Amino acid sequence: MPHLEGKTALVTGAGRGIGRAIALTLAHVGCRVVLTARTQAQLDEVKQTVFAVGSPSLVVAADLSRDDDIQRLVAECQAFGSVDILVNNAGWGKKNTVVRSHVEDWDQTLRLNLRTPMMLAKAFLPAMIEKGEGAVINIGSISGKSGEAGSSAYAASKFGLIGFTQSLYEEVREHGIKVSVILPGFVDTSMIPPVKHIDRAKMIRPQDVADAVMFVLSASPTCCPVELTIRPQRTPYR
Repeated sequence: MPHLEGKTALVTGAGRGIGRAIALTLAHVGCRVVLTARTQAQLDEVKQTVFAVGSPSLVVAADLSRDDDIQRLVAECQAFGSVDILVNNAGWGKKNTVVRSHVEDWDQTLRLNLRTPMMLAKAFLPAMIEKGEGAVINIGSISGKSGEAGSSAYAASKFGLIGFTQSLYEEVREHGIKVSVILPGFVDTSMIPPVKHIDRAKMIRPQDVADAVMFVLSASPTCCPVELTIRPQRTPYR
């Protein structure tokens, strides 16, 4: 994809799983990649792989549920170069019933899954608008379409992320900026612990989500895949 070569992409939650796959895929097409997550060691490993591909990268270890860490990330990105592609992938959730849940867990889930993507979009959109191009891609979940018992805060955050995506698209579409939310089903990452009744071989791979990101970025200037759902071809339940 020649039009992506030399562009700067910020990928949150880039230390493992989906974020790692997205970051490496963007590096393979020539993007400069900003890698952020909480764990420095994981980020360093991804940076080494990006370096082997031949793309420049910047590592910023940060807890994006904290405003001061968000501000530090934005400042370091500006020193690296304006962000052309923002991939909001970092997320968190803890299963529990509403009655048994801790409000602190709700706050953490809503801050990281919804408020952080909004804050980062607000920070990087002015430069995209000035250029007349760019992309904001939010990694959601099919939980944003249908809630389930024990996932109230997580589902609420992902429902909200869809609404934010739709509204943001309407705000910036005339500036040539693509805005999309990708809604994966079961993805084989550490967020889903090993359980006997799930066949992990039938789950979506992190690379499948990365390929969906590339589908959005490769769309012609005349269209925008605002919402993209990807699900396992075969049910992973045994």
